[in-house]
Amino acid sequence: MKKLSLLLIMLVAAMAVKAQIATNIYWVKFTDKANSPYSIDRPEEFLSERALERRARLNIAVDEYDIPVNPQYLQAVADCGAQLLNPSKWLNGVTVYTTSQSVVNAINALEFVDAVRNCPDFPEAQRDKEIWLANEMKESSKPVLYRDFYGGAHDQVFQLKVNELHDMGYNGEGVVIAVLDGGFVGTEEAECFDNMRAEGRLLGVREFVYGSTSVYSQSTHGTSCLSTIAAYDPNNMVGTAYKASFYLFHTEDGNGENIVEEFNWVSGAELADSLGVDICTTSLGYIGFDMPQWDHAFSDFDGHTAPMTIGAEIAASRGIICTNSAGNEGGGTCTLGIPADAEHILTVGAVNASGQRASFSSVGPTFDGRIKPDVMAMGEDTYVASGYGSYWPYYNGSGTSFSNPVLAGAVACLRQARPNASVQDICDALRAAGDHTNNPDNQYGYGIPDFVAALNMIDAVEEVSLGENEIVCVYPNPSRGNVKVVINDGQFGVNGFNGIVYGMTGQVLCNTNNINELEAVLNSLSSGIYQVKVDTEKGSQTVKVVICK
Repeated sequence: MKKLSLLLIMLVAAMAVKAQIATNIYWVKFTDKANSPYSIDRPEEFLSERALERRARLNIAVDEYDIPVNPQYLQAVADCGAQLLNPSKWLNGVTVYTTSQSVVNAINALEFVDAVRNCPDFPEAQRDKEIWLANEMKESSKPVLYRDFYGGAHDQVFQLKVNELHDMGYNGEGVVIAVLDGGFVGTEEAECFDNMRAEGRLLGVREFVYGSTSVYSQSTHGTSCLSTIAAYDPNNMVGTAYKASFYLFHTEDGNGENIVEEFNWVSGAELADSLGVDICTTSLGYIGFDMPQWDHAFSDFDGHTAPMTIGAEIAASRGIICTNSAGNEGGGTCTLGIPADAEHILTVGAVNASGQRASFSSVGPTFDGRIKPDVMAMGEDTYVASGYGSYWPYYNGSGTSFSNPVLAGAVACLRQARPNASVQDICDALRAAGDHTNNPDNQYGYGIPDFVAALNMIDAVEEVSLGENEIVCVYPNPSRGNVKVVINDGQFGVNGFNGIVYGMTGQVLCNTNNINELEAVLNSLSSGIYQVKVDTEKGSQTVKVVICK
């Protein structure tokens, strides 16, 4: 009890100061990137070698989103008297600080400025966030039943079968993860990160919160999240990707709840992209703010409206796998936090060690009717590092903040095993490998993924060539609606082929001898498991096809 009381006191003390400076922060959006000194023909000027290697490996072209904000525009804004904070090339703007309305007016008058919006902060929304964080960091009385290699993290690792990936040699080595969070107090000293530091796998840190002095300030929240992935303290705690490398970015302001934090996150994700990061994991979520102009209505949860959601979608299009907490708002209709509505990320809900959904885990659907969360992982009584020293190194906490990084580390092992798989391939495989894939819903999504099964599914996606006696291949499988069908011409005979698609109850959905028609029907199907049978004069073959949308 004393430990818990001390934790809550320190947490509240760290967040109690209300940041008046936030009322003087503005978002400046530019109209274009005209006359930029940068060009997509010279990407090495703004993307690292590792970032370019990832693009080449995944066949992703450099485009206008990658062009940095025009430095002439930034200089003009600075010349008006504003302090530049974090530019965003994806959103084409910059956050600035000024206390002068005349400076704001001068910025507004610049011909290349589309809009200037205030990002004010008041204490009410922040108090809600403090309660949310405090509830996650309450120590439970759950006993630690295992003292094997994984220590207290045994349940959360084994539930996803990540231990089996570890046994295969996939432990995250060579994979780079960016953790974007609200502070990493204690990370620089915690023993469970000694191995990470000694091996030089803490690649860098970056502070994006104006007024904060260090990423190792404000909160232990990021430390606890990081530990579920990176901890290496055998027989006490070992994380899901204990050999991965890390960047730590502080984007959430513990002193206020402000829309500027979404812009901070986008700037952080952009930096992660330019550094060649493979995975961005974030245990944050945003819904309401005190100023109505920034509130997120249900209609904003459509996958392409909120600033952070837009950033997450662009990050995914760059080849970064983004994982995000669903939120801790419980049941209802769309209790998610931004950017959990993003379509091409993995939104992670929480279950307990027995696989039952935690009552606090947020649910969908999104405004446009998509299922969320995507997958589930252990977020109730999760074993995490406290960040408060060796006298109390670990505890069991509850929240989707913890289920999310548990899963992100497992994703890192999958990325290590399948470096050429696309973001879509990996996300589709995890949905298809979930224990609710046959009946996904907005409580569980596609369920708890079996990472070994997902690994095997990605093999099937990558191997699209047909053997001599094979008649048909349908890929990617699972698919989100981008199905391709390959039929072995050598098996046709003089009369070609006939293809039949069967529904989940055995009904015939399509009967055709045209590959384009066959693909069109498959791509029109809703989520489920279907059968495709192809008959030729030389034989017949039936394959199961999993559709996840």
